[in-house]
Amino acid sequence: MNNQAKDEERTVHSKYSLGNYLWRDPPDENKWADCVHCGMCLESCPTYELTGQEQHSPRGRVHLIKSVAEGKIEVNESFTDPIFECLDCRACTTACPADVDVGGLIEEARGQIRQAMPLKGWKKMANNLFLHHLFPHPRRLNTLGKLLKFYQQSGLRTLVKKTKLLHIMPSHLINMEAVMPEIGGSVRDRYKGQKVIPAEGETKHEVAMLTGCVMDVMFGDINQSTINVLTRNGNAVTVPENQTCCGALHVHAGEREMGRALAKQNIEAFEEAEKVIVNAAGCGSMLKEYPALFREEPGWREKAEHFAQKVEDISQYLHDTGYQVPRATLNETRLTYHDACHLAHGQGIRQEPRELLLDIPGVEMVPMAHADRCCGSAGIYNITNPDTAGDVLDLKMDTIPRDVEWIAMGNPGCMLQMAVGIHKYGRNQRVVHTVQLLDWAYQKEDGQEQTNKWVPHDEKRGEGRAF
Repeated sequence: MNNQAKDEERTVHSKYSLGNYLWRDPPDENKWADCVHCGMCLESCPTYELTGQEQHSPRGRVHLIKSVAEGKIEVNESFTDPIFECLDCRACTTACPADVDVGGLIEEARGQIRQAMPLKGWKKMANNLFLHHLFPHPRRLNTLGKLLKFYQQSGLRTLVKKTKLLHIMPSHLINMEAVMPEIGGSVRDRYKGQKVIPAEGETKHEVAMLTGCVMDVMFGDINQSTINVLTRNGNAVTVPENQTCCGALHVHAGEREMGRALAKQNIEAFEEAEKVIVNAAGCGSMLKEYPALFREEPGWREKAEHFAQKVEDISQYLHDTGYQVPRATLNETRLTYHDACHLAHGQGIRQEPRELLLDIPGVEMVPMAHADRCCGSAGIYNITNPDTAGDVLDLKMDTIPRDVEWIAMGNPGCMLQMAVGIHKYGRNQRVVHTVQLLDWAYQKEDGQEQTNKWVPHDEKRGEGRAF
């Protein structure tokens, strides 16, 4: 951008500009004010662990973001690389004595970068396709889900593998295709037109559920398990039809205007709900952070704050409101638990899912070293930054006990990434969402045919088959 264009932008956005941040919604000065560059964050940062470079550490990134605000450096490629190399895992905030919100600063800085340096060429096309024309549109996602289901069940997938057509794709996408879960049904489809899904027995609470975008397409069985567990425990459930994508992927990518638009739609969709239940850590964290998107819109900020107070992760909600402890034993299941970054660091939820799992008869939990270390998924980071994501995954796999059958967690992105790791290393393990195990125990207790992908303890499973 030439100097004249910068001057014009500064005039238009003078109300919002800050140093060399020339557009609306610059990084919040209050978020870096308490950073004293003590270095307590360094050991928690995956990219610093890999590179040892200061600009790829949390305090280094905070220094860069502050320097742009002070007019010392420009928003350019040198600034862009460390900001977009961050996984936004929030581990640094957990480690920071002053609770500096590095993740929030990163997202705000990315918003400035995308306005100063818009994507071009195929990157722009891919960005627009997924973030603008696909994820915000449930009907289109539903159509994609049906196409994927046809691909899996028609024999086309087998044909593609035999003819090695997949080899034209990058290796990280080939690995993702190899571990793609079996596509089931969307709960939005299943309960379309049904105003309320009634509780079993007495109705104790009324809650609304966020179905998510990728979650409902690729993990519809987890959404169904969530509904089963909620209704089993006296909750009447609504699934608002006008809800949309939470916007996390957009905000992570610097698409803050689109993130705001999606936030407004969800705030209105769940306006009448007393509680909004979420089973995806990344989505739940984003919903709770909606107020940060509306710093410059007081009216919407107030609405966003009211909305955020209603959002609860499924494990926390069950822990706080009470649930039936299953009586059926799940065949002496040995598992370990992975703390999804946006559940542990983003929402501070650690013990609740562990207690829920330990209440299931037959479950033996094996501790995982560094359970809250990032797996490398980070939204779509494993697609946009595959090499770094792969290195982070390798470090994560080293911490996962080998003598367990299941790796439990509360986020779909982590599940896919862990599945890639299992496939890569030929492990005889599977990934599972916390709420699925509880649902399976209830089904077994009732003598029902288990509708989800439960594999009995003694069934032989192929190595590397993670779902």
